[in-house]
Order: sequence, then structure tokens, then C-alpha cells
Amino acid sequence: MSTTALYTWRKFKNATMLSLTGLSLLAVVGVLFLILAYTVSKGINHINWDLITKMPAPVGEEGGGMANAIVGSLILVSLGSAYGIPVGLFAGIYLAQTEKGWFARTVRFLTEVLNGIPSIVIGVVAFIVVVLPMKRFSALAGGFALGILMIPLITRTTEEMIRLVPSSFREAGLALGIPRWKTMMFVILPAAFKGIFTGIFLSIARVIGETAPLLFTALGNRFWSTQLDQPIASMTVFIYDYARAPFDDWNQQAWAASFILIMLVFVLNIIFRFVTRKTYTA
Repeated sequence: MSTTALYTWRKFKNATMLSLTGLSLLAVVGVLFLILAYTVSKGINHINWDLITKMPAPVGEEGGGMANAIVGSLILVSLGSAYGIPVGLFAGIYLAQTEKGWFARTVRFLTEVLNGIPSIVIGVVAFIVVVLPMKRFSALAGGFALGILMIPLITRTTEEMIRLVPSSFREAGLALGIPRWKTMMFVILPAAFKGIFTGIFLSIARVIGETAPLLFTALGNRFWSTQLDQPIASMTVFIYDYARAPFDDWNQQAWAASFILIMLVFVLNIIFRFVTRKTYTA
């Protein structure tokens, strides 16, 4: 094959692969915008102040809101974060520090398995471990289930981000006589903060939209309740119940709640970008 023909063939392959990657990008972005556009078109017209500030109306009546569900979701995600973030963070630090050994390999393997377990199975486990001993559904059980879902993603992200920190950082700290744990806390973790925070944000964004685990644990509540040992409302269960209800007004509120949930994730994304950009430029 001549040089000209070889050059033409390479240009053809390059153009073909660029076209395929461009089409793949358009497909992904197109599906995302399709979901967003459909949800916005269905839900934005039914957004009102009552939906955010009032309690659910009695069955069969129009109006009402989901103030209890918004507060309940925040409580559940907070409980899940209080459990999942420390466990995932420390597990990731351990795996990053211990590359070899049967225990580290076992933990790493089990973390990968846990990441692939369906959320409904996690809900059943939380039901057995927390709900049955307590003999009631509760916010604690829901937070426990969400925390389990957060652990594998935070663990693997923390491990990978710590490994990406140049070894010279660690060596410099140890050469100065800084203890190993202080080197990790004040040198390695700040350098890997941006990536670790990304993993934490992604885990929160994942669990904030979970429904199945909460049906087995927190259950739901049509009344105002912030007690951690009692059933509690959540936005996802609110959407689930109202979307399958035979009332048009409830169906419209389900679409409005879906829109609010998407906007909540969008706001979290903006906060995440601001924090990481500020950290990077400091």
C-alpha cells in the first residue's frame, strides 16, 4: 500500500471513529434531554406553593402538597450519609493503603458485588436487620438502607482517588517525620478531595431517587413526622403512590414532584461544581 493510500485509509478510520463517538454522544445527551423535557412539560404547570408547603390532602380530594415528603427525604438522605460516608471513606482509605493481602482483596471483591446488588434486595436486608427487631418501619431503617447503597461507590472512588495522588506527596511527608496517619489526613486526603467529593455527590444523587428500599423500611407517612423511630414520608414514595393512583390530580402532583426531584439533583450538581472549582483554584 502506497503512502498516499495509507494516509487516506487512516483519515477514513479517524473520521469514522469520530462520527461514531459523536453519534454516541448525541444518543446519550438526546435521551437525557428527552427525559428532562418530558418531565418538565408534564410537571412544571402543576408546580405551586401549596405543593411545597402543605400536607397531602385526604384520599379523593384535590389539592394538598408534599411538605412532609420533602422534609422526610432530606432526613433519610442525611441518615444514609451519616452512616454511608464515614464507612465508605475509611474503607477506601484502608484499601488504598493495603494493596495486597487476602483481607483487602476480599473487601475489594465484596464491595464490587455490593455495588451490583439491586436496591430492592438491600431494602429486604434492611427490613430483616432493622425493621423486624424494632417491630416497626422507621426513618432509621430507611437511612440504613440508603447508607448501604452509598458505601460501595464511595469506597471505590476514595480508593482510586487516593491512588492517583503522586507517591512523592506521601514520601515527602514521611521524610519530614510526619506520622503516617497525619500524612494521610493532612496531605493525601486534601489532594484527593475533589475526586472523593465527586464520589460522595454521586452516591447521594443515586440514593435520593431510590424507592424500593424505602418501601421495605421507611414505608411512608401521610402525616407530618420527623421522629426517627417512626415511618416517614419521602418524595420517591410520594411519586410512586401518586403516579399509580386513579385520581388525575394525584397523577399531576406526581409529575410535579418528579420535576422538583430533578431540580434538587440539578442544584446539588451546581453546588458540587462550585465547591470543587473553589478547591481547585485555591
